[in-house]
Parts: sequence; structure tokens; C-alpha cells
Amino acid sequence: MAEQESGQALDAAFFIRWLTACAAAVEREASRLTDLDAAIGDADHGSNLQRGFRAVAEVLAKDAPATPGAVLTLAGRQLISTVGGASGPLYGTLLRRTGKALGDAAEVDRAALADALGQGVAAVAQLGGAAKGDKTMLDALEPAVDALATSYEGAARAAEEGAVATTPLLARKGRASYLGERSIDHQDPGATSAALLVTTLAEIAGQAPAAGSGQ
Repeated sequence: MAEQESGQALDAAFFIRWLTACAAAVEREASRLTDLDAAIGDADHGSNLQRGFRAVAEVLAKDAPATPGAVLTLAGRQLISTVGGASGPLYGTLLRRTGKALGDAAEVDRAALADALGQGVAAVAQLGGAAKGDKTMLDALEPAVDALATSYEGAARAAEEGAVATTPLLARKGRASYLGERSIDHQDPGATSAALLVTTLAEIAGQAPAAGSGQ
């Protein structure tokens, strides 16, 4: 995977490619996400995200916004309106708040995305009343945001490691928290799906042409 510099320009088309790739990744991993959720949740995390990201891919294919912020905002709204349970509001808030932070810029770089995504993650933490260590999506997202300031690949690694690290944790938020100690030894499905989004971002960034390449 070719690492892109912080100054690499990311336009609306890049974000559409990312979210479309996220939809494909969720399709591939839906069964695994549901299996993880069956152990400590409602067994619907994969199917809920599958429905939501299908809707995101469809709306972006029909009416592509002109700026990165608008792409993320539209995707966030779509997730909130189509995904049941907690996943819709949480992922919708993540994308909408990130989009709002990016503003009306036609292009952004990795540093700007890291800052905006950090604001999105903070909004998720506020909405869910959770923190890193509570066995939620934040365990993947917070280290990913920190690492994104340096590289996409580092963000992907941090997110994946954060998701795996939820396995021995006691759930303190969400439906899994109702299980008490029975939530231990199960990887959190929300952290797993969050890591999937970040690794997909790194994959798409690695495929992007270098600035000034003429591609």
C-alpha cells in the first residue's frame, strides 16, 4: 500500500470512493459482524450496517455532492435514517460531524481529515457517553485518529489493534454492558466495524495518484 503525504489532495471523488468501498467491505464482513454481535448484543450489527451502507452507496451514485464535507454529511444523514439500533445514530454522527468540520473546502489533506475525524469521534463519545476502554467503537476510533496525524497505514493498524484489544475488556456501555463479566473474551462488534472503515480509508488512500502526477 503506497502511503500518501499529508499534503495529498482529497476531493469529493475520493470520499465517494472511500464510502463506496466501505459499503463493499461491510457486505463482505456482514456475517462476521453479526456473529460478533450475537455473542454480546442483538445479532444485528452486520445486517444493520449492510442496509445502511447500501443506502449510502446508492445515494452517492445518484447525486454526488461537490465537496468532501458534503459527501460525509449526506452519508451520515443516510445512515441515521436507514440504520436501526445504536449504529445509525453513532456512525451517522461520526460522518456528519466530520463533514461539518471539513466545511466547504473543495479539497482537504490528511491532516485536515485527521482533525475533522477527531471532532467526529468526540461527538460520538458525547452521544454515547462512552470513553476509550469501555469496549465500544471508540477503542478503535480514538487510536486511529491519533495515528492518522502521521499516516493512513498507521491509522489502519491502530484501529485493528484497538478492535482486537477489546476482547479482554468488560463492556461498560451499550447492550453488551448488560452482560457484565460475560462480555469479557468477546471482541466488540462496533470496534470491529469501525476498524473496517479505517482500514478501507487506508486502502483507498494507497490507491490515490500522487499529487501532480497527472493521473
